[in-house]
Amino acid sequence: MIKLENVHKSFKARTASDKARKGVMKQLLDVDTKSKLAACSSKKSEECEIYIVEGDSAGGTVKTARNRRTQAVLPLRGKILNVEKAPLEKILVNNEIKTMIAAFGCGIGENFDIKKLRYDKIIILTDADVDGAHISTLLLTFFYRFMPDLIHQGHVYLATPPLYKAIPKRGKEEYLYDDRALENYRKTHKSNFTLQRFKGLGEMDAEQLWETTLNPETRILKQVEIEDGRLASEVTSMLMGSEVPPRREFIHTHAKDADLDL
Repeated sequence: MIKLENVHKSFKARTASDKARKGVMKQLLDVDTKSKLAACSSKKSEECEIYIVEGDSAGGTVKTARNRRTQAVLPLRGKILNVEKAPLEKILVNNEIKTMIAAFGCGIGENFDIKKLRYDKIIILTDADVDGAHISTLLLTFFYRFMPDLIHQGHVYLATPPLYKAIPKRGKEEYLYDDRALENYRKTHKSNFTLQRFKGLGEMDAEQLWETTLNPETRILKQVEIEDGRLASEVTSMLMGSEVPPRREFIHTHAKDADLDL
C-alpha cells in the first residue's frame, strides 16, 4: 500500500512538473522582446543576423552602428543563468534566456524547429576581457545544452572586437586584436606611435564598432564548431557544474595555456 502511495505521489509530481513546463513553454511565445530587441527590417532569415551584446551601454552603440536592414541587436543585462546548476523550470523563466528564445523564434527542447530560426548568424559580442569570456561561455553552454543544432548547423559565431588601436606619427592607423599582434606591431614601429586601449565595447564609437566588428567586409568572426560532442559535453559539465575537484584539476593542468587580461 505504501509503495502504491509513493508511486502515486511520484506520478502527480511528474505530471505537475510537466504541466508547469508546458505552461512556461507557452509563455515563451508571448514574451515581449520589443523593449530590448532592435529588430532588422529584412524578413529573409538567410541574410539576417543577430548580435547578442553584453550590456545596454554597448548595445546602444551597436544599435547605432549596425546595418538596420540585416543586423538585429539584443543587449543582455549582466551574466545569464548558469544552466549547468539550475533545473529546467528555473532556466525557462530566466528573463534573459526567455528573451533570447523568443527572439530566435525556433523554440527550445521538444518544440525546437531549426526551420523557424529567424537569423542565419547568432553572433556573441562581449568585451575582450575575463568577464566577457565568462559571459560567452555561459551563452555557449546554454546553446549547447538546449539548442545544440544551432551549433551543429553552423549558426553560432563569436565576434572579435579589437583590444588596441595603434596611431603612428606617420602612416595609417591600425587595429590590433590581441597582445601578440601588439608585440609584432612594436617590432616594426618601435615607439613612434600612440596606443589606444579599448577596455570595453563602450569605449568605441559607432564608426569604430562598424569598421572593426560589424562590417561583414572587415570584421573577424569565429564560427563555433563541435568536433567531439562527448568531449565538449564533459568539459562543459566540469567547468560550469557544481563539482569543484575536477574543475580545480583542469585549471591547474591548463593554467599555463590561458591568456589572462590583467
